[in-house]
Amino acid sequence: MNIIIQSTLKTLQKSQVLLNLISNEQLCDASVSPYYSSIGSHIRHILDFYDCLFTTNSEGKIDLTARSRNKTVESDCECAQNYLKSVIDQLNTAKFNMNDIVEVIDNLGLGKTEIPYTYGALLAQANSHTIHHYAIINYIFDSLGVTLDDSDFGYNPTTPKQTPTPIN
Repeated sequence: MNIIIQSTLKTLQKSQVLLNLISNEQLCDASVSPYYSSIGSHIRHILDFYDCLFTTNSEGKIDLTARSRNKTVESDCECAQNYLKSVIDQLNTAKFNMNDIVEVIDNLGLGKTEIPYTYGALLAQANSHTIHHYAIINYIFDSLGVTLDDSDFGYNPTTPKQTPTPIN
């Protein structure tokens, strides 16, 4: 199995851990400022991104703006776990050639644009995107008093580890 797929699966496994840890109420709690987003909205967003990778439009392009946005995923841990399982199953059976070029449609803030990617670059972006959203989820966890026993959750592997400065 390709290293990019392996890394992605390892990252996504953290979603399973957190979905097993929290309740439906915690999943959809949008009380944390400044964005008032829920853990569920971030999980749904992450999974929607991956889901887009497995679907091409009529022109054979991957459209990252054509997300399913299933709101039930945002409020029901079991539904979110089923969606996660579907994405993981598709990643486990995907036959991506990491060097193949694929046209991707995205909106970078100035309307839709088409960008050539390799599948490897697109999957690497999806993995980094997931970790970015985990960082936001970690912030929400802290505000809600939820503890996840994973010191790497929400940290990019390239981020240097900070050691606490001793107080004299």
